[in-house]
Formats: sequence, structure tokens, C-alpha cells
Amino acid sequence: MTGNRTAVVIGAGIGGLAEAVSLACAGFRVTLFEKNKGPGGKLNQLEKDGFRFDLGPSILTMPGIFRALFARAGKEMKDYAAIEEIRPHWRNFFGGGFTFDFTPDSRLMEAELGKFPDGGRGFHSFMEYSRRQSLLTEEGYFRHGYDTLAEMRAGYGNLRALLGFDWMRSMDAGVRSYVKDPRLVDALNYFIKYVGSSPYDAPGTMNLLPHVQFGYGLWYVSGGMYKMALALEKLARDCGVDIKYGHEAASIERSGDRVTAVTAKNGARARADAVVSNMEVIPACRELLGEDEAFMRSLDKFEPACSGLVIDLGIKGSYPALAHHNFFYSASPKEHFDAVFRKKELSSDPTIYLVAPCVTDPSAAPAGCSVLKILPHIPHIRDEKPYTRADYMAFRDTVLAKLERMGLEGLRSRIITEDVLTPDDIKAMYYSNKGAIYGVVSDRKLNGAFRAPKRSPKYGNLFFVGGSVNPGAGMPMVALSGMLACDMLTGRIKEK
Repeated sequence: MTGNRTAVVIGAGIGGLAEAVSLACAGFRVTLFEKNKGPGGKLNQLEKDGFRFDLGPSILTMPGIFRALFARAGKEMKDYAAIEEIRPHWRNFFGGGFTFDFTPDSRLMEAELGKFPDGGRGFHSFMEYSRRQSLLTEEGYFRHGYDTLAEMRAGYGNLRALLGFDWMRSMDAGVRSYVKDPRLVDALNYFIKYVGSSPYDAPGTMNLLPHVQFGYGLWYVSGGMYKMALALEKLARDCGVDIKYGHEAASIERSGDRVTAVTAKNGARARADAVVSNMEVIPACRELLGEDEAFMRSLDKFEPACSGLVIDLGIKGSYPALAHHNFFYSASPKEHFDAVFRKKELSSDPTIYLVAPCVTDPSAAPAGCSVLKILPHIPHIRDEKPYTRADYMAFRDTVLAKLERMGLEGLRSRIITEDVLTPDDIKAMYYSNKGAIYGVVSDRKLNGAFRAPKRSPKYGNLFFVGGSVNPGAGMPMVALSGMLACDMLTGRIKEK
């Protein structure tokens, strides 16, 4: 799959690999520069003391997007990576010992709702509302790659764009209009984890996320999530993409309103008819293009989403009460979210996401041991008085102590090996803006939950992919951004 047109992709994250595959299938000769030694970007892996840790994404949803990407190359995903559905989706832990599961099995879900005094009243009506938000979003925003409200209005029509989507109220308000039990409200609000934002600031249309999970399933990549990065790398090579690891991009060259080449820090240079950056928009504009302060200020509304303290533990034994995915909730969720997103502070009582992959895949740990990935959301790196590593490690102790109080007795005494990533580590490894994990924050007042556009407003042949652009964060969305950016570049999608 070669042609006369050339393209350079910067970054071998999921978005960059999806873009490279799509461009190669469209006839481009594609060169991919990646600063690290392997593919995947934040979809990364660490092997340590016999344990295997997935450092980045731990959930795959909407696998159909990945199947469609493989289909562009005339391939089938199953020949490159196997996936298995996770049930229950996740287990919710609250103070006082109350737990319940989210599961797509309707009979079992009814039993879980029966644990609430009101029987989970309003849950099914909420899920129908979630379904409507999801299907409307898929119809245009996902399918045609709309980047602005103006494009949404042109594509959907004014009435459907303004009234069909739940723009005006918050995600939390949308949940509370159907569901009354505060624990069920908190659990539904926490679907916002997929985009690293606050349900009190994100628009109600983000309530599409529960349907995305219940409608398309929650999946694990057999052998570890990193297998998907390796699968996409192999697909890219099979399509003729020239992947160059250890090539950190230094600059994007320009001529007028066009970009012309990419130069790496090791001196390598590749000319291009088109350049696509999987490096986030703000760091790329600042570091690779050297844009002036006035232009950089125009990007202020694309504030980074939150970061996280990524604590990977290899432990003796296991905790039978855990499902594959688990959430341990704050006693005061609004105070937790306000600390992270408004005050930019470490929460005194965080909600904690905990993955126990050995529930599904015992191969992640030696016999008699297991792996725990612990991820509380925390602020991105602050401009003033940034937290130190000592601050983050003190917070690590707060998190582990809370887990011990909520049922994981003796956790710290069972640790065999450990790896901790702070926002500073995440920034250094992936050049994410201020160490954010999920790209751009979804905030109805700041940006209406829109991320940056995929096509540069200054250079017609420069595109961006990944979590900092539409449609947003998460494995399927960043893969979709690569496919959509290619379709815009090639004219397969007509921009409005």
C-alpha cells in the first residue's frame, strides 16, 4: 500500500497508530516518529519481579471501532488480538460495607438494584436517556468527526443540535433527574472517569457513557491490554508504515500556511505532504511549532483533564471480594471532585479506581500472587506550588490506608513489588499537557465538552489525533480520532 503522497505521524500512541494505518490504506507513504522504544503511548506495560503491569488504559469499550480499523486494511482484529468480555463490569464499594455491581446481565442487574431501599428507582429510565444521548452522538459527532458546535448545528440541524443533546445542565443534574439514591447517583456520576472530568462541570450529554459500556460491553485484551498496542504496531507494519523508534520529534517545519517536514532530535528529517501529531495539541504547538503567546492563549479553553497517581502493586495472595474492576467511593464525592478540578488539590478522601486483572488473567502474576492497579484521580501539574514527589507519596499512603479501612486488610504488608507514576512521570514519558491522563477536560462552561479540532486552524495539512482532540479520551475514541483525521485529510469526510 504505497503511493506518491507522503505523511509523517508524530507519536505511536493508539491515535497515531490508527492514523498511520488509515493513511497507509489511503495510499500514503507513511513515516512514524516515536520517541520511546515501543508502541502504545499511554497504553504501556511494565514487567517487574515476575509481575506484569498495564500502566495505562485498563478498559476497552466499543471494540467495533477497532474492528473497523483493521477492516480498513482488509484484516480481522481477531487475527491480531483476542478480547474477552468482563462481567460484572465493575464493583462499587461504599462506606458501611455496602457494595453493588454494574452488570449487563439484566436478571443479575435487577438483583443488584434490589440492594437499594428504593429498588434503584429511576435506573432504567436513566439508561434509556443514556441510550438516546449515545445514539445521537454516534450518528453525527462520532461518524462525521464534528469539531465545533457550529459543525454540530450544520450537521444535525439547529433544533436537534440544541435540544437533542443535554448541553445546558451538568452530568450530575442529568443523573439526579432520574435517580434518587445517593450511592447510585455517585456510581453513575463516576462514569465520567472515562474522560477524567467532573460530573458537576461536564454537560449532561456525557451521560452517554453508561450506554456505551452497557450497550457495547466492557472488554479485556487477552494477555494484557498492551497486546492491543502490539497488534496495532503489527498492523501498521503490515500496511507498510515505516516506524522509527527512538526518534523524538524536535520541530515541524513550515512554509506559509503549510507544514513541510518533521525533524527529529537525532537529526533525522522526513518531508511530508501532510503531518499528523499524536503529541497533544498544546505541547505540540508550543514545542514543535513555537507558536507565539497570543496563539497559545487561544488554546486556554482546552484545559487539561485530571491526572492520576498510578500505583501498581504486586502482592501476596488475593482479595476474593474484588471484581476485575472496582471503585471505592469518597464519603463526600462533591468535595472530592471540587478538590481535584476546582481547587487543584489532593483530595483528603478520594474515590479510588482499583483493577484486579488476575481475576480474569492469572498470568499477570506469579502463582499465589496477584496484581493490583490503584488509580485515584488527582489534579494535573499546578503552575503555582506544584506538588513534590514526597507529597504524592504521602498521598499514596492515604490511598492505601483508605483501601485497608474499606476491606483490603493488611494490604501494605502484602506488597512484594511496587511501581508509582506521578503526574511529573506521566508528563516526562508521554509529553502530556501538565501530566494529564485524559487529554482535555470536559467542562460545559469552559469548552462545552469539545476538545481541540483535528485540523490545525493555521496549517491546512497539519492534523492532530489523540485525547486532546475530538472525540476525546479513551482507547476507542483516540483510535476513532485517527480514522476521522485521515478521512478529513483525504476528503472522505467533507468538513462543514
